[in-house]
Amino acid sequence: MSTHAARLIAPDGCRSLPAPHQRSRIRNGAAMPTGQPHHSQNGHLDSRRFRQVLGRFATGVVAITAVDSMDGQPCGLAANSFTSVSLDPPLVAFCVAYTSTSWPRLRGAKALTVNVLAEDQQAVCAQMATKGGDKFAGLSWTVSPGGNPVLEGALAWLDCAIEAEHPAGDHVIVVARVLQLDTHAEGGPLVFFQGGYGGFVEPS
Repeated sequence: MSTHAARLIAPDGCRSLPAPHQRSRIRNGAAMPTGQPHHSQNGHLDSRRFRQVLGRFATGVVAITAVDSMDGQPCGLAANSFTSVSLDPPLVAFCVAYTSTSWPRLRGAKALTVNVLAEDQQAVCAQMATKGGDKFAGLSWTVSPGGNPVLEGALAWLDCAIEAEHPAGDHVIVVARVLQLDTHAEGGPLVFFQGGYGGFVEPS
């Protein structure tokens, strides 16, 4: 993944998300330097090397939104650790850093909404990944059945209720039960790989 200087503010993301201008790496297949094999010393891995190696696992990107139960204002964060967990019951999961300032606002809501971001929503991702401020400034959204923001242009949305939280190092793993869901806009997904954004290209 990218170094600290190239990343957006990390606390409100599940993994650090870089600035949108790095998106070309997926489409053109540019390779990152391989470097030398890394071995842990005294059982501890270098955190930078850990990011670089795990950055070779491509992920989608979501925006998790809700309405703050305290002030009634929309709140959200960007995450690329979202995954499906179970069909019966319908469960999903994502990870949040303990240092996140947005998660306390989200977790107090009756329901959360996962917005699956589209390829052209890099700016939305950047806005959701920042710390503090009005993350919804200039964004268009409608309301999900659960009462939360569904961002215009998102590929799909899922209304969820928190089922469990599991401490995991410097993050918490959040398991949520899906209450309602639907597809939304058309288009390709926003993909995160080796510190950059890109899109999915179907084989010809």
